[in-house]
Amino acid sequence: MNLKIQQFVIIITILIVYSCRQQPPSLRSIEGKQLTINDAIRPTDSIEDFISPYRKRVNEVLDSTLSYAPFAITKSDGRYNTTAGNLMADIVLEQANPIFRSRALKEIDFVVLNHGGIRSIISEGNVSARTAYEVMPFENTIVVVALNGKSVRNLISFLINSGRAHPIAGLQIILTKDGSLRSVNIKGAPFDENRIYYVATSNYLVEGGDNMGFFKDGLEITETNYLIRNAMIDYFSKVDTIAPKVDQRFMKLNK
Repeated sequence: MNLKIQQFVIIITILIVYSCRQQPPSLRSIEGKQLTINDAIRPTDSIEDFISPYRKRVNEVLDSTLSYAPFAITKSDGRYNTTAGNLMADIVLEQANPIFRSRALKEIDFVVLNHGGIRSIISEGNVSARTAYEVMPFENTIVVVALNGKSVRNLISFLINSGRAHPIAGLQIILTKDGSLRSVNIKGAPFDENRIYYVATSNYLVEGGDNMGFFKDGLEITETNYLIRNAMIDYFSKVDTIAPKVDQRFMKLNK
C-alpha cells in the first residue's frame, strides 16, 4: 500500500513540475482597434498648459517676416525653367558655395535639383521661415558631387529628355527649334567634356532619387550638412525682396 502511495506521489510531482515549466512565448493573435482622432477629443488641460508657451514661441519664429514676394512664385509658370525652380537653384548656389570653397578649396560649377522636390508655391506677400518649411519639408542636405565630362553629358541628356523643368543654376542649355541640343554653357563658358565639374545637388538625388543615376558615377562627394531648407531661410533673412524670373538658363529657340 505504501509503495502505491509513493508511486502516486512521484507521478503527481512529475506532472506538477512538467506543467510548471515555462514555455517559450509565441504570438497567437493580433488584434487592433481604430481610434479616430478629431475635434471630438477633448484636450487635456495640464498638457495644453505645458505646451502652450512652446507652441506660441515656435509659431512666432516660423511666422516672423523675413522677406517679401511681390508675386506668386511657382514651379509651373515655365516650360523649361520656372520662378520657383530658379529661386531654389540660385539659393543653393549662393549659400553653399562659400561652404564648399572653405572645405574643398574649389568652386561649385552648377546646381541641379529636382522639380518634384518643390512642394508648395510661395504666395505673394510676406515670406517667413514657415514658407521655407512648406516649400521644402524634407530633411535634404546640399551635397557637391564631382562629375567627369561623360557624366555631365548624361546629366544634360536627362534634363532634356525628362520633360520637367528641373531647377538648375550656373548651367545653360539651349535647344534648337526642332528640340536638338545647340549649346551648353557652364558658368558662362562652353561645356568642356575633358574636365571635372562640381555639381551641387541634394543627398536624395545623389542616392539615385528621381532616376538621376548619373550622380552615382561621381568621382568624389562632399557633404555640406547644410539643409536646403536652412539655406532658404538664411537667404530670405538677408534679402528684402525675392522676385525670380523665368529666364534663358534653359530654353528652346523659336527659329
